[in-house]
Amino acid sequence: MKIPLAKLKATLLFFANNTNPTYLGKIKLMKLFYFLDFMHIKKYGIPVTGDTYYHLEKGPIPTVILNLVDQLVVNPEESKLSDSIQIETPAGTRMQRITPTKSLTDDDLKMFSKSELDTLAEVAKRFKDTSTDEIIKASHAEAPWRMTDYLDVIPYALAGNDTDSQYTSEEIELVNSI
Repeated sequence: MKIPLAKLKATLLFFANNTNPTYLGKIKLMKLFYFLDFMHIKKYGIPVTGDTYYHLEKGPIPTVILNLVDQLVVNPEESKLSDSIQIETPAGTRMQRITPTKSLTDDDLKMFSKSELDTLAEVAKRFKDTSTDEIIKASHAEAPWRMTDYLDVIPYALAGNDTDSQYTSEEIELVNSI
């Protein structure tokens, strides 16, 4: 993963403060990161986080980000994310709801380029009130998901096969190999 921890925390805070908290569980959060990276790569040729995504049953999962969030679930006191988000399980559910532990600040927003901020805002707006099942379905409609099999790494270059990509797979692969 290429994203610095402070920028990852700012991304978490952005999503936690700009999507409906009723629907923001761990699974939906992983899909928000997928759409952030893959929407950005389709428009600008490069991802935001640089994390490695795997094809799992409920859609693409960013591995390092998932591991950091899972650490928060298992051991909040030692988690690197506990100063930004917390995870709670609402009574009678299996949902692991993400809630911010602090507000998003101007200093947080300064970590992003204009294109990254635009993409963050677009993803948050598009999926603000979307349920987990709906965002899973949306991720399954994307070429990177359709063109890989269970447990495969999802290459960023596959985003070039979606009709909304401004770059070909070859162009994305070339830019991201440098």
